Amino acid sequence: MRTLQRYLWREIAAATAFVAFALLALFSFFDLINEIEEVGAGGYQLAQAFGYVALSLPSRAYELAPIAALIGTIYALSKLAANSEFTIMRVSGMSTRRLAGCVVRVGLVLVALTYLLGEVVAPPAERIAQRAKLQATGATLAQQFRSGVWVRDAIRDAAGNVERLRFVNVRDVRPDGSTQGWRIFEFDREFRLLSVSTAQSGAYVPGEAGGNWRLTELVQTRVPELVAADTAPTSLRTQIVREPQRMWTSELTPEIFGVVLVKPERMAAYKLAQYVRHLAENQQDTGVYEIAFWNKVFYPLAILVMMALALPFAYLHVRAGSVSLKIFSGVMIGVGFYMLNKLFAHLGVLHTWPPIVIAALPSLVVLGIALTALYWIERR
Repeated sequence: MRTLQRYLWREIAAATAFVAFALLALFSFFDLINEIEEVGAGGYQLAQAFGYVALSLPSRAYELAPIAALIGTIYALSKLAANSEFTIMRVSGMSTRRLAGCVVRVGLVLVALTYLLGEVVAPPAERIAQRAKLQATGATLAQQFRSGVWVRDAIRDAAGNVERLRFVNVRDVRPDGSTQGWRIFEFDREFRLLSVSTAQSGAYVPGEAGGNWRLTELVQTRVPELVAADTAPTSLRTQIVREPQRMWTSELTPEIFGVVLVKPERMAAYKLAQYVRHLAENQQDTGVYEIAFWNKVFYPLAILVMMALALPFAYLHVRAGSVSLKIFSGVMIGVGFYMLNKLFAHLGVLHTWPPIVIAALPSLVVLGIALTALYWIERR
């Protein structure tokens, strides 16, 4: 039996690797065509377009892993059934439960590799690709917004209570982390304006307690605290302070500004968790990033679901459909699963559904279909 199990593992792994290679080649070709349209913008040349596509391969491999596992498993099992090898395996004592166990063992290896790809390899490669492209084209991270990047910051006391709120606008964020055109609006806890500051540029200086920003050419306009009900004349005036340089302490980091550089679904889960915590602490909407986080948790596990869905194809007789028809069915199921994931993600944002439910529901639906098909085959 172990010999049969090793043979199955080898066939499924080889077929999955071949399908993954074919899908990556196809999608890389489409990505390259898309990048060629931008060649010539600034210093963006064909060699850099090839480099961008190459660095995007880990992210593509992560996205295509469940589909590759589904098609590869269908192909391997269908080929065994077409050659009557699967019939011999069943006669030798290979039950449905043992077959499922063999497939799950291969799937667990693929799940581990996919987690490694999605958490360790793909996110830094994607950041490097985006930064290289932005530097070549001369673009900035904030050009997609009319006024730049907006973030919210809070000043807390020793007990963690919010003392003041700051809304920070940065006009340009460069790929190397440098920033240009700062505006800082500071309010008290009752949202009374305390000051408005502008700075020509800012550079991040890491520190033990968060970090500091070295702001240059700072101009701060301080607003006096006035009582709204007091109508008596006052001698209080706004104060304007000019400094060539100031160290500004904040919880903000270049990674927070750089969130616009990488799509949420291509960020590492721990980075998403950090950003979700930052948004939650500043009472901002976390929906999109929470959905992306839970998708990162559940998406690799979809490989097991896809491989379970491929099991019924091994029991279909060759006369019920050729191998090519089964593979085509696998392609359509994989595309349907991918679209279902995207659909639920968008619906979850629109209807504010629980993120963990949105991320897990497509896989649970497909798993239910797979178990139903296996039950029908066993009862047949």
